[in-house]
Amino acid sequence: MSTKIRKANFYRAVSTISKPIADSTHTISKIAFYVAEVETEDGVKGQGYLLSFHYSPNAIEGAMRDCRDFILDRGYEVYETLRAKREWDMEAEYFGNTGLNTCAIAAFNVAMWDAWGHTAGQPVWKMFGANIQKIPVYGSGGWISYSDEELLEEVLDYKSRGFTAVKIKVGHPDGIERDMHRLTICREKLGDGVKIMMDANQGMDVVAALKLAEQAKEKIGLQWFEEPVPHTDFAGYELLRQKCGIALAMGEREYDCEALKNLIARNALDLWQPDLIRLGGVEEWRNSAALASAYQLPVLPHYYKDYDVPLLCTVARPYGAESFDWIDGIIDNTMRIENGYAYPREGAGWGFRFKEEALEEVK
Repeated sequence: MSTKIRKANFYRAVSTISKPIADSTHTISKIAFYVAEVETEDGVKGQGYLLSFHYSPNAIEGAMRDCRDFILDRGYEVYETLRAKREWDMEAEYFGNTGLNTCAIAAFNVAMWDAWGHTAGQPVWKMFGANIQKIPVYGSGGWISYSDEELLEEVLDYKSRGFTAVKIKVGHPDGIERDMHRLTICREKLGDGVKIMMDANQGMDVVAALKLAEQAKEKIGLQWFEEPVPHTDFAGYELLRQKCGIALAMGEREYDCEALKNLIARNALDLWQPDLIRLGGVEEWRNSAALASAYQLPVLPHYYKDYDVPLLCTVARPYGAESFDWIDGIIDNTMRIENGYAYPREGAGWGFRFKEEALEEVK
């Protein structure tokens, strides 16, 4: 049996439910992805994807192309994920081994783990050793660009599908009053049986975030407040955690663990939100989860539920996973979600593949 990588490719893909959306800091015109694929000499394939939206396609494709060629030139075995990441970091360091270069190797890292799982005939989560076999999941969205009707339609759809928690975007350009209105109508329609969280996407300052947190805590009842202020404002997180009375969550913007270390030192964080692709792949995600766990911080990853749910099953302090439906229409096996929990797939590797008709190869 040969596990050496003989082919590597990547593809463009667009969600079947792609439409313009906006949060407090970004207007997103398209829900799109890049899918990395590796194939061994025995014909075993593995895939991994990154969320790209409409941003910087030429730069992303350049990084993906360079990383693809690097992997092929080095002749890695699919299990050499750590070696590939280390050597790529050395290669990319001269012009920056965070950002696009990290995302590129992460997509191929995830694909290599998928191929290794298929070679072994096991799901990735069983290869690491399982802690639990289901993960609490929340319905994400609540975009700033939604009308009241669109917002309520989304959160009530989540409730009808068995979700027990939803997240709403805040930091509206019309101010805190508009944020409170949106949160209030969601609470009224959802009732007390569904948890509500809010996410400012770094779009507020400390004063506004504190004011909103105080009002929302009293009138709405919230589980946590995500990215209230810019991710580099460690002093702001420290002050908010001391004053606002709501758990704080952040981490999705980070390409390493430096912010986590700083926030731990300041006792300024309640929930760590690693982004699998920005951190650089499976090992880096797990390293960050181990660091968080060492300081009793639960792990609540950003976006990639189809990878995060199985990985959360393998760590000490899983808190929950974020759920979007964006890739469901273009993959062959959607994740089972029932009564507020997501279940890792039993199939080998990550347990799903992108449909061929959804993929456009990038040369």
